[in-house]
Amino acid sequence: MRKQRHPAYTNCPVEAALDLIGGKWKAIILFRVLEETRRFNELRRLLPGLTQRMLTNQLRELERDGLIERKVYAQVPPKVEYSMTEFGKTLEPVLLALKQWSESQMLPRMQLLETEIVQE
Repeated sequence: MRKQRHPAYTNCPVEAALDLIGGKWKAIILFRVLEETRRFNELRRLLPGLTQRMLTNQLRELERDGLIERKVYAQVPPKVEYSMTEFGKTLEPVLLALKQWSESQMLPRMQLLETEIVQE
């Protein structure tokens, strides 16, 4: 695991979880890899706002933290696939809950805002 913000998480277990999956891209990457095993360029296409360097860094951290695994195939050109580990799969209910919450709460709010903008 990478450096934690604090030596112990006795006061807030949410902080411990966010140390692993927090940030702008990690949960999104995990959600996409949870759907199915993905290749690097496939993830780049799915996440157009993410630079190649940032994707590489995020994948390395997720792999180092044991949430995803990287499989390299010995062929030319090289083929690398990313999939969820058993530990990473334990996040499935959390990621699906975020998806469901967003669909039920965020999408209606965004549609309402779009309607208000059109009416102005």
